[in-house]
Amino acid sequence: KGFMQRHGIPTARYQTFDARHLQEAISFLRTLQPPYVLKADGLCAGKGVLILPTLDEATATLQDMLGVTVAQGADVPSETVAGATPMFGSASSRVVIEEFLSGIECSVFVLTDGAHYQVLPEAKDYKRIGDNDEGPNTGGMGAVSPVPFADKQFMQKVEERIIRPTIDGLQADGIDYCGFIFFGLMNTDGEPYVIEYNVRMGDPETEVVMPRIESDFVELLDAATTGTLAQKQIKISADTCTTVVMVSEGYPGKYSKGVRMQLPANKDLTGIRIFHAGTATDENGQTISAGGRVLAVSGRGRTKDEAIANSYRGVGMVSFPHSFYRRDISKDLDKYYK
Repeated sequence: KGFMQRHGIPTARYQTFDARHLQEAISFLRTLQPPYVLKADGLCAGKGVLILPTLDEATATLQDMLGVTVAQGADVPSETVAGATPMFGSASSRVVIEEFLSGIECSVFVLTDGAHYQVLPEAKDYKRIGDNDEGPNTGGMGAVSPVPFADKQFMQKVEERIIRPTIDGLQADGIDYCGFIFFGLMNTDGEPYVIEYNVRMGDPETEVVMPRIESDFVELLDAATTGTLAQKQIKISADTCTTVVMVSEGYPGKYSKGVRMQLPANKDLTGIRIFHAGTATDENGQTISAGGRVLAVSGRGRTKDEAIANSYRGVGMVSFPHSFYRRDISKDLDKYYK
């Protein structure tokens, strides 16, 4: 956030606080309009962002994240007592309080050699566990690429206001970086704002981005390491790719492992790729579940409808007892295709 502020990159208003500055943090919360965004400043496996609808809930959650509570009978929030365990451990010893941006999210990816970059296919992922974006956040329940509202005009704004200033900012700050930059964006009335950066590809976005890249990807990676990325061109398929994530029942809460599953064999997998995430094999060589997010079933097609039909056709070929998956991946985008 400080980097974006220094280099004029559009992002939500924010401040960062630790337990010693609880009073100031609550005062800053009161300057914002609901809902309220709280982010653990450390790594939380994609689960460290909470959106609270009321000031009271935001204040209580802030204390939980920092691991402090207001002393009983205290009149001012600065009188705090320690003793509670921070919600995310040391990852939430500092909390970012951020202005809520209303709009629709998408993810943009670049590969950079530190001075030049190539823009990869954009994607939209689905974080909530339930249909209609209900329930708690997960590491991702599905994704689609391309994103219909990320048209040429929108992407031009992204490149001019966000991507180029980011690469220039890295150089200005003396940060020698080679690799992927993930831009988590919010489209607010056609204007892009940065929600977050990641220095990696995303999951499950990668499972829809990579199938659309028709260039030799190893050559692109090699060019990034040798500083010759500007000499390369990236070829991207016009096809749509979608993915549906199959998770263990109970995820993102408690879930069981070691559930035997049967993967499709001798079936028509045209337009379907199954990516393993949380799987293993037992002593008999049988595939079993070994995590919360178990499989990402990607479908490809000339249209979004064809791609998502292939994804769900692939899901239907997997025998995975006590599994769960969202049944509405990409439906929210239907209005953009009309």
